[in-house]
Amino acid sequence: MKTITRKSMLYQTGVEYGDYTMNHVQGCVHGCKYPCYAYLMKKRFGQIKSYEEWCEPKLVSNTLELLDKEIPRLKKKIKSVQLCFTTDPFMYGYSEVEEMSLAAINKLNAAGIRCTTLTKGISPFALSKLSKENEYGITLISLDEQYREKMEPGAAPYKMRINALKRLHDAGCKTWVSIEPYPTPNLIEQNLETLLEAVDFTDRIIFGRTNYNKEITAYKDHKHFYSEKANEVICFCEKRGIRYHIKNKTMTEE
Repeated sequence: MKTITRKSMLYQTGVEYGDYTMNHVQGCVHGCKYPCYAYLMKKRFGQIKSYEEWCEPKLVSNTLELLDKEIPRLKKKIKSVQLCFTTDPFMYGYSEVEEMSLAAINKLNAAGIRCTTLTKGISPFALSKLSKENEYGITLISLDEQYREKMEPGAAPYKMRINALKRLHDAGCKTWVSIEPYPTPNLIEQNLETLLEAVDFTDRIIFGRTNYNKEITAYKDHKHFYSEKANEVICFCEKRGIRYHIKNKTMTEE
């Protein structure tokens, strides 16, 4: 796997449910075609030249050294660190990324910093041996493997993601599921309740619409659709005592 170096690692994110984050890989083999906001931004600012380059990830080789410098300076400000916002901490098929992610979480936990992970890969069971204050999540927008192969071609199969997360949950870990970007029916016809039932063991669900996709706005009832589906998530979670968060601008119908 190719490597790069960086001058900094930890930074504060403006995402509505986040605090600090770290991105110790440039690019992502999953190659999501929603389209991927991270890819669009990296290409816009000239850090990535093409989709093909984005799908050939580069590991930040000095990640742990940067954390050694930054943790003492920032730990009083940090409530939590999310891995990751512009890449994936457990990139499917890349053991080097997994090893670096686990080492980084260990360092952060040792300093009393809670970590949150989000992946379209396989959440390793080694996470169960780390701080019980951590939260481990997966992205899940469908259960249809044909749709996954079309939209998330390099990511782990859905059942593998769910099974790995359930194993962590059963080991006493805090888990969560991001159902974002959820597709409209013109992209795929599916039953949201079936998807929710597949992850009814989890502690928290985040739901959000698809953005940056012209096919969504072309679907004339998209505002009603997302408001309806958000309410479905709320009802499902409230009945089962699952915490939830509906992303901003998902419910827009007055």
